[in-house]
Amino acid sequence: MAISYPLIKHKVFITFLKTLIKFAPTATTPMSFVGAGSTAKLCEHISRLDVDKVLIVTDKPLVELGIVAKAADVLTAQGVEVVIYDGVLPDPTFDLVEAGLSLQQQRQCDCVLAIGGGSAIDTAKTIAAAATNGANARAMVGYFKAKVLPLPLFAIPTTSGTGSEVTFGAVISDATTHEKFIVGDSKIVPKAVALDPELITGLPPAITAATGMDALTHAVEACLSSWASPQNDAYAEMAVKMIFKNLPIAYANGADIEAREQMSIAAYYAGLAINGAAVGNVHAIAHQLGAWYGTPHGLANALVMPEVLRFSKDVAEARLAQLADLLELGKRSDSTSIKADNFINAVAQLNQTFDIGDKLDAIEDKDITAIAERAVKEGAGYPVPKLMDQQECEEIIRALCA
Repeated sequence: MAISYPLIKHKVFITFLKTLIKFAPTATTPMSFVGAGSTAKLCEHISRLDVDKVLIVTDKPLVELGIVAKAADVLTAQGVEVVIYDGVLPDPTFDLVEAGLSLQQQRQCDCVLAIGGGSAIDTAKTIAAAATNGANARAMVGYFKAKVLPLPLFAIPTTSGTGSEVTFGAVISDATTHEKFIVGDSKIVPKAVALDPELITGLPPAITAATGMDALTHAVEACLSSWASPQNDAYAEMAVKMIFKNLPIAYANGADIEAREQMSIAAYYAGLAINGAAVGNVHAIAHQLGAWYGTPHGLANALVMPEVLRFSKDVAEARLAQLADLLELGKRSDSTSIKADNFINAVAQLNQTFDIGDKLDAIEDKDITAIAERAVKEGAGYPVPKLMDQQECEEIIRALCA
């Protein structure tokens, strides 16, 4: 069978990128405080460092709910001054980051603490890096742009999804074009995090489901990556098992502390997995749906994942079958093909259980060509098991149309 030029080009690029990352500074795994009360433990840890003034990067709802106060009060009691930037919105833009950076510079904060979901953590990462590198937010776009160590960065995730508290990437959007850009650097990984289930018990079921499916997407795409390794696989497989077990429980009963804690750990593990294995075509398409229609990232991933897994099955069948065995789906004696289908169907069934469904009403036919063009371009930059072409990507998107 002839190998197409785009496939050769993709393989060369991915090999080059893997080599570049191999020789880049290694991302350190954050110190983690886990369990009820871990927010206070993290803040006490921060107060023992050489820190005078902390910029808390968060959103207004978390301030109004009193969640930010749980951290701010501990810091203040320990003699650390707190400055709150609560301007974070979903899919943070460069303008939003610049506003936070301006406050950091104005108040001369020497530390950054993110409290929130991936949007807050990504905003905080970019602020921390730009602050010490004399740069604006756009100047940090790309890989390894932080020549100087960022401000000390810490994170308290309030969703169990993005894994941004452990990854070396941040996603920032252009407010005009809605295009998403990557800030990627091992230096922007938080130094320590708190995985506190008490902060997540009030998360509504729909957001619990969407963010949990985001974490599952990370784990599954890491498993299918051409950069997969035994270490990445171990993190990813643990995350897959934990999510399938605990997400339905957390969705049905948000007050279940054990399920919430397990989901926080699962999202953390999935984040560690994509640090080494990256993401893939699911994210490439989901990012565009978020850019065009404002579709929440976790929801977009959840909708896209079954379709991309079906598309990838012919080359990823064996790995999908292993995931089915991991979850004890079907019979051990089933064929590899049946096992792969069992796993894909189990993912799709989660979407049904969580009332996510399999269609996105917002998609307009006139947009599909442009969405696919961007998705194909982005997907070619990931170590995907199977490269999408324009037609294949359009077919995946059309399958999501109501």
